[in-house]
Amino acid sequence: MGKPIQSVLLLASALYLFSLLGSTAHAKEEAFDVEGSVYCDRCRAQFQNKLSEPISGATVRLECREPVGNQLKFSADGVTDASGNYKLKVVGDHEDEVCQVVLIQSPRQDCNEIPKEAFEQLSSRITLTDNSGIADPVRHANPLGFMVKEAVPECLQLYKELDMLPDDLVP
Repeated sequence: MGKPIQSVLLLASALYLFSLLGSTAHAKEEAFDVEGSVYCDRCRAQFQNKLSEPISGATVRLECREPVGNQLKFSADGVTDASGNYKLKVVGDHEDEVCQVVLIQSPRQDCNEIPKEAFEQLSSRITLTDNSGIADPVRHANPLGFMVKEAVPECLQLYKELDMLPDDLVP
């Protein structure tokens, strides 16, 4: 009677271990949240400042592409909330891809220009792999800004406060 009980216990233990391995393999699938914000660049400064305003309802896109050939491997769109923040869900590891968030569309007619000059930040690159030393599954993208057609007059004072203009250029 000892051997059948040992066999049953051994079989039950083996089944238990296999079920644990299965749940571990399933839990290992990477999942990330990409969070960021979108603002209106009222000074055409290409950086967020005290005159910037959050944009509600702006559309952004996360794109992951192969580094060679630029083939799109993953894409997800998101829309900003009332505070200008967005959150995108990403499943899977994208270690061998270049991932970035780009601006798509602004609901504001007065602030809908996407920066295009070579020196401006057109996107926010992020790392979407567990093999990066980053333990947190939340990835924070840099803020992205749409621009107004012409800077508002208050920008001159802002530039002076930031020591970005000579004193003789500011009234």
